[in-house]
Amino acid sequence: MKRALLIAVVSLGLTAPPVAAQEPPPAPDRPLADVAQEARAKALFADIRCVVCQHEAIADSPAGIAADMRRLVREEIAAGRSDEQVRTDLVRRYGDFVLFTPPLRAGTWLLWFGPLAALLAAGAGLLFVARRRPTETTPLSAAEETDLARILADQAVRPDPDAKPSDD
Repeated sequence: MKRALLIAVVSLGLTAPPVAAQEPPPAPDRPLADVAQEARAKALFADIRCVVCQHEAIADSPAGIAADMRRLVREEIAAGRSDEQVRTDLVRRYGDFVLFTPPLRAGTWLLWFGPLAALLAAGAGLLFVARRRPTETTPLSAAEETDLARILADQAVRPDPDAKPSDD
């Protein structure tokens, strides 16, 4: 009994450190006092991608870094920066990836036009395959037709004695 209790305590001790090592929950957001500034901040939150979640805006992300990004955006808006300055600062820190709609420039052409190019390439490939002429077959000679008829007649008898009609 003592041995089982000791094993249970040790196994619980081995599983507790990973739980304790998790990231603590972020501090709750403190909205700005000015309603207009808070509305600007929330509009920016929807346009900024969480760098951890990658598919969520920082407004919806529970990640700690998203909370830090929300706090940073609020601080910059409270400091009097424009929306474009806030976006520029975030791009400087995290790269173009942080924006859901990255700017159109040479480094992002593939991002903007890559799906269209892939779609056009697939369409061209399908068009090429569809327009390809089928190979013409020559008709069978009389000797070949008799050989074929003989082979088909031999096939009428089932080569597999265990085969059932449902196997056809």
